[in-house]
Amino acid sequence: MTRSRGQDRPPAAGRDAGISAVEVVFIAPLIMLFILVLIGFGQLTAGRSAVDGAARDAARAGSLERDAAAAEQQARAVATEQLRDICRGGIDVEPEAGSHAPGTLYTVTVSCDVKALDLLGLPLTDRLSGTSTAPIDLYRRSGE
Repeated sequence: MTRSRGQDRPPAAGRDAGISAVEVVFIAPLIMLFILVLIGFGQLTAGRSAVDGAARDAARAGSLERDAAAAEQQARAVATEQLRDICRGGIDVEPEAGSHAPGTLYTVTVSCDVKALDLLGLPLTDRLSGTSTAPIDLYRRSGE
């Protein structure tokens, strides 16, 4: 009995057995890493939004106070409250120097180190800052 040339090899289905397991072993970790990186960058974007929102609220809170010292204290309290779960370390709140007179603008810059990539186990932080301005009411009575 003579065999033809292609009969000494196993069938095609037998040669490909197990290839799916190899693909999963190599591709699954890459897909999971990609998803974690997307989540990390999403948290970085959320951190940027939180810092900008805290700056806006701090400027508004400071503009409602009657003097510069009380305005800075209130702005710092508002920003610290909003960013305590977003930032690592201290939160810097820097009001712009100037008068706190009715009809002027109250400007605050808020900055902190955002914990965006901690989810990946990387101790990397990104320093983000946001600046916002709120008008001081022209018709309010000053505390001086």
